[in-house]
Amino acid sequence: MANYKNSYQYETSPRKLQPEYNPPQKEKLKKQNKKQIADYQVKKQKKKMQKKKKVKCVLGIAVVFAVLFAFSYRNAQISESYTKLKNQEKELSMLQKENNQLKVAIENNLNLGDLEQKAKEQLGMQKATTKQTRYVNLPKKDYVEVASEQINLNNNENILERVYQFVTNQKQ
Repeated sequence: MANYKNSYQYETSPRKLQPEYNPPQKEKLKKQNKKQIADYQVKKQKKKMQKKKKVKCVLGIAVVFAVLFAFSYRNAQISESYTKLKNQEKELSMLQKENNQLKVAIENNLNLGDLEQKAKEQLGMQKATTKQTRYVNLPKKDYVEVASEQINLNNNENILERVYQFVTNQKQ
């Protein structure tokens, strides 16, 4: 007869057929579980290491990008201040040229011949003659004259003392 999976044999004493799957013994299960757990932990650690490597790589790229951005920003500020400086230097040179031109124009307008002519024509002025000149003789000694009036700086005196001094000075 054919052997069926879960069938019995027909003989004097029926017995159950052995199943095709033999469950492993407990020790084998423990060893397999330990291996699986160890394999799982190793895989987990490898995944963590890969994540750490990816995070480090991303952070490194971010730091490099930030440094490059800071350099470019600083260079932009430097070039901007350099252009401002050059513009101010150009403006200064233009103002100095204009100042020099104005000085020349003032000197041209202050020509003594022109001034004399304008004074004669517009204001009717004339040069001083010898008759209009007066000479003053000054003594060659330097001296200081004492003031004839007395200045009284002592204000702490009595009113009666002031009156007395005023009356005595008047009689003399």
